[in-house]
Amino acid sequence: MAGATTADRGERDEAEVSESGPPPLRGPRVPSLRALIVTGVLLVAIGAGGVWLLYGSHWLRVERVTASGTDVLTPAQVREAAAAPIGAPLISLDTDAVEDRVRRKLPRVDSVDVERSWPHGVTLKVTERKPVLIVEEARNAGKFVEVDRKGVRFATVDHAPKGVPRLELTPDQSGAAASLRRFGPGRLVREAVRVARRLPAEVARDTRTVRVRSYDDISLELSGERVVVWGSAEKGETKARVLTALMKAAPKARHFDVSVPTAPASSRS
Repeated sequence: MAGATTADRGERDEAEVSESGPPPLRGPRVPSLRALIVTGVLLVAIGAGGVWLLYGSHWLRVERVTASGTDVLTPAQVREAAAAPIGAPLISLDTDAVEDRVRRKLPRVDSVDVERSWPHGVTLKVTERKPVLIVEEARNAGKFVEVDRKGVRFATVDHAPKGVPRLELTPDQSGAAASLRRFGPGRLVREAVRVARRLPAEVARDTRTVRVRSYDDISLELSGERVVVWGSAEKGETKARVLTALMKAAPKARHFDVSVPTAPASSRS
């Protein structure tokens, strides 16, 4: 009798597979309790080591403080005002507190960026206030107060900075006292600053005095005994353009009025 053919053996194998079913699927291996404990211990050790490195070791501590961006101030003055705690962990440095100390102790500082410079440094990037006007102190002759572009009076100096116009408030003039009561000296100073910031570059270089009689009566005294009636600080850009054109059209004029920029005027007297 002939043996089983290849077809018969295939049918028999398929029958055995169908009867026994497919091989069971193997799921992911569940880590043992010992492996979990070892992993947990390692993570705790790494975390503790990191905390010790940042707070407990001597490797990441404040060792030096550098300052940049100073002009009138010195880097030493900024470092002293910052009072960064030498030897303290760099990670625990309160940068906001350092910034507050610098700005409080040095009014000339407009802004300061405090940055950690790993692994041992603190960097202070300072921006100083720049005067756009100066005010001579009435009670202290020869002393001048510097006023920045925001109207902040930030420093008293012995000598007037070169090229910075003087600000004069004249409340004894008609209408000025009422204007001072209504707006206050601080507001009038800010209005004068607005005018100074809008001046054309050539006019700004020649401006010697910004005189404020009232909110809407601001004038400029230029070199060569020239006077510009500016009016209020409103429409400053338009007035600047009109003044530039007026000066080109009348180069020998000594009196310019742009208080109403749609109807400017100039004269030699």
